[in-house]
Amino acid sequence: MRPLNAAVLADPPPGLAVPTYDRTALEVGIVHFGVGGFHRAHQAMYVDRLLGNGLGNDWAICGVGVMPQDEHMRDVLEAQEGLYVLMEKRADGSRNARVVGSIVEYLFAPDDPDRVLRQLSEPPVRLVSLTITEGGYPIDPASGEFVPPPDAETSVFELIVEALRRRRDLGTSPFAVLSCDNIQHNGAVARRSCVGYARGVDAELAQWIDDHVAFPD
Repeated sequence: MRPLNAAVLADPPPGLAVPTYDRTALEVGIVHFGVGGFHRAHQAMYVDRLLGNGLGNDWAICGVGVMPQDEHMRDVLEAQEGLYVLMEKRADGSRNARVVGSIVEYLFAPDDPDRVLRQLSEPPVRLVSLTITEGGYPIDPASGEFVPPPDAETSVFELIVEALRRRRDLGTSPFAVLSCDNIQHNGAVARRSCVGYARGVDAELAQWIDDHVAFPD
């Protein structure tokens, strides 16, 4: 079997749809935490379609993993140059295979947290999206209140808050934070997570985030 890489896009096997856009001309506009099956089959696929229509060249995706199990995703996507095959099964049982090319970079935060922060601080990044499961939000499910994560835990919200601080200090517009997790009022949960974490670091920063950052439901 041929390895999946850019060479396959130039000469795909029969029946495999591949991106027709120039991936080298894309610019990262989305940083996504939690590149699991849901993200790859939905958000990344829709961005791939947008790019295939000649639109949104500044909306490519940089994926980020923070958990130990995300090392495997790092290794696979690095080996495949960010490419992967999405298999769609239709209602009649027929299948359609396509290569998705919208993820142009993947970063494993424990390898180099500052590299992640530099990417989050880039002005073209306008959206940070999340599929980190309900357990990834430092919110008590009973009270709905922020619960500080353990010091040893790598926190998505630690990275987001620090990146927002850097953007504020540089005069760069804040990105929006979009929770794609199946949680009631997920935007409000993401807001409480970010503001709660920031409040433990800098009360003024927490207020700035609450006032200026969008957390759509």
